[in-house]
Amino acid sequence: MTDGARSATPPGLTPREVATHCPYCALQCGMTLRADDTGVTVHPRQFPTNRGGLCQKGWTAAELLDHPDRLTTPLVRDAATGDLHPASWDTALDRVVAGIRAVQDDAGRDAVAVFGGGGLTNEKAYALGKFARIGLRTRHIDYNGRFCMSSAAAAGMRAFGIDRGLPFPLADLGRADTLLLVGANPAETMPPLVRWLTDQRRNGGKLIVVDPRVTATARQADLHLQPLPGTDLAVANALLHIALTEGWVDRAYVADRTTGFDAVRRGVAAWWPARAEQLCGVPVADLEATARALGTGGRVIILTARGAEQHAKGVDTVTAYVNLALALGLPGRDGSGYGCLTGQGNGQGGREHGQKADQLPGYRRIDDPAAREHVAGVWGVPADDLPGPGVPAYKLLDSLGTPGGPRALLVFGSNPVVSAPRAARIEGRLRDLDLLVVADLLLSETAALADVVLPTAQWAEEDGTMTNLEGRVLRRRALRPPPPGVRTDLAIISELAARLVATEAPTAPPADNTPAPAASASPGPADTRPEVVAGARFPADPAVVFAELRRASAGGAADYAGISWDRIDADDGVYWPCATEDGPDTPRLFAKSFATPDGRARFHAVDHRPAAEEVCATYPLHFTTGRVLAQYQSGTQTRRVAALRRAAPEAFVELHPDLATRLGIDDGDPVRVTSRRGEFRAPARLSAGIRPDTVFAPFHYAGAGRANSVTNDAVDPISGMPEFKICAVRVEKA
Repeated sequence: MTDGARSATPPGLTPREVATHCPYCALQCGMTLRADDTGVTVHPRQFPTNRGGLCQKGWTAAELLDHPDRLTTPLVRDAATGDLHPASWDTALDRVVAGIRAVQDDAGRDAVAVFGGGGLTNEKAYALGKFARIGLRTRHIDYNGRFCMSSAAAAGMRAFGIDRGLPFPLADLGRADTLLLVGANPAETMPPLVRWLTDQRRNGGKLIVVDPRVTATARQADLHLQPLPGTDLAVANALLHIALTEGWVDRAYVADRTTGFDAVRRGVAAWWPARAEQLCGVPVADLEATARALGTGGRVIILTARGAEQHAKGVDTVTAYVNLALALGLPGRDGSGYGCLTGQGNGQGGREHGQKADQLPGYRRIDDPAAREHVAGVWGVPADDLPGPGVPAYKLLDSLGTPGGPRALLVFGSNPVVSAPRAARIEGRLRDLDLLVVADLLLSETAALADVVLPTAQWAEEDGTMTNLEGRVLRRRALRPPPPGVRTDLAIISELAARLVATEAPTAPPADNTPAPAASASPGPADTRPEVVAGARFPADPAVVFAELRRASAGGAADYAGISWDRIDADDGVYWPCATEDGPDTPRLFAKSFATPDGRARFHAVDHRPAAEEVCATYPLHFTTGRVLAQYQSGTQTRRVAALRRAAPEAFVELHPDLATRLGIDDGDPVRVTSRRGEFRAPARLSAGIRPDTVFAPFHYAGAGRANSVTNDAVDPISGMPEFKICAVRVEKA
C-alpha cells in the first residue's frame, strides 16, 4: 500500500470491517466497525491506549451514522422568510462564494474568517489553514482547541521549546510510584485511561488528585486536595517551597539541564504552606504529604488538565507545575515527567498544522521568516503572499460583525453558540454577520443560525489521520462512503477554492498558478485554467493531502515527514517528531536535551494572582464548569444518542447541602444561576463532594441550561484561553 491507497483492511478482517478509532476524546481508543444489512456496530479492539476498553460514548458512536437528524442536503436561508430550506450543492456553494466575494470586495480580505475544530483530522486541519491563508488570503483563522489546550501548549513551548501533551507513552502512568493529577477527571472524560491508574495503584503507586470537587477520579485517589477554584498556582508554588525546604530538589539536574531556577526559588520562598492553606483551603498536612510523595518517589509524573488550564492565568498555572517537575528532575527521566491530558480527539494534531492564528504546519510560527519561506514553497506561493498572525479564538468571535471585524465566518467542526464563554454575546455576534457558513453533520445550535449549512461526512466515512494525547499519529479508516448528498470537508474546501479562483477578477489573478508539487501528475497545457489549478492546490483526497502535510511539516517542531500511512499501519501509530521514513520516531522526549536553542529547559517565575472576577455581596459564590461521563463537548452528537441522553438528559447545578439549606433549595429544585454576563437554569443536585462556597455545572447543554451563558470571557494574555473555570455567581430557587 502507498500513501495514495484507500482504506486498508488489516489482515483477518473482512471487507465489511475496518480497524479504526473512536471519534471522541484524545485517547483515540482502538475499535473495529462492522457493517451488515442491519447497520453498523462497534466492537472493542486491542490497542495500546485502551487495551480493548471503550466507554459508553465509544460503544454508541455508530448510532449517529444513520441518525434521523443527520443532514444529507445543503440548507440555504431564504432571505424573504428567514427559514433554512434544502438546496442543491451548486446553489449552496454559489451562495457561499458570492457572499465571500461581496464581503471581501467591500471590506478587504480579512473581512472573512475561518473557525475550525479540534476534532478535525490532521488532513482537514491542514487544508483549512491553507485554505484560509492562500484561498481566502485572510489572517483570521483559529479553532475551538484554543478553549482546550492553549494554556498547556504555551507553557510547554516556553519551558521545553515544544508542545506535546504527553512527552512519554501512556503506559508510563501505570508504572508511576507517584502520580499527581491536577484538574483532571479521566474517570468521566476518558474512562479507558483509568485502567492505567488501576495498574499504577495495583503496583503500589500513590495517586493524588487536585480538584475542587470529589469527582469519580478523586474518589479513587489516595489523597485528594480540594482547593478553591483558581488557586492551583498557589498550590504548586507551595509544593515547590516544601520541596526546597526539605532538600528534595534535584540540584544536579537543575544545574545541568535547566536555566532560570534562581528567580523561581526566590519567588516560591513566599509560599510557605500556612499561607497557601489560608488562600486555597488545602490543609498544610496535605500539602506536605503531597510534596513528600513527589520528592521521595522513584518514578513521578505530574499531569494537568482543563481544571488548571482554563483560567486567565492558565499559562502561569501550568508553568508552576512545570517548574515543580523540573525542580524534581522529572522531565526526560525514564518513567517520570510532566504532561497534560489533551481533551478533543485531535486536539494535539489540530493545533500543529495551521488552524491556530499564529501557526503554520509543523508547529511553525507564522511570523518566522524561515517558516514562511518553507511553507510557501510547498504551497507554491511567494512567502510575502502569506498573511500575518490572526487573533485568538475568543477575540476573533467577539469581533464578528463589529466595525473593522470580520463580516463573514466559515465554521468547520465547532459549535461556539454552546462552547464559547459568554455564549449569549457570541450568539449575538454570529447573528450580526453578513454571511455565516457552517459545515456539520447535524444541525447544531450554531448551524441553526447559518445562512448556508453544508452537510459533511462522519468519521466512519472518510480516511485520515489523528494525533492522540501521546503524540501518536493514528489512522482513521472509512467503513463506507458518505450518504448521497453528503461531502467530506476536504471536498468542500477543494470545491470552494476552485470556485473562488474561477470567479476571481481578471485584474487580480491568483498569486501563483503553479500547482502544489507531487500531489498529482504534472498538468498539461489544458490544465492551466484557474479553477483547475485551485483544485490541484486543494485536493480532496486525504492521502494526497497527508503527503503534502508531511512536506510542509518537515523540519518543524512537529515533524511528520517520516510518517507514512504504511508505517502507521505497521506500528500501531507513529510518534512525532519523525523526520525520515527509515529513521526512528520519538515515543519519549527530552531524554538528552530539550527543544530549546541551548538544549536546556526554562524555569519561569510565576506568582498567584486572583481570578479575573472575585466574589462579592451580589455574586457571592464561585462557579466552575466541567464534563459528565455520558456527554461530550457541546453535545451536538452525544445529546442525540438515546442511551447517552437517558444517562445524562439535562444540565444540573451541583451544590453542597449546607449551601442549599442556606438558600432554601432541595435536591431537584429548579434553580437559576446568574453572573454579570447572563443566567442559566437547571435542576439542583446536592452533593457533599463540592466545596460549600462553589457551584458546578456541565457545559454540554444548550438553551436554558447553557452553562456558558454565565462564564467569564476574560482571557489569558499569552494563550488567549478564556476563564471557564471560575467566575462569581449567585444562585436562587427559580
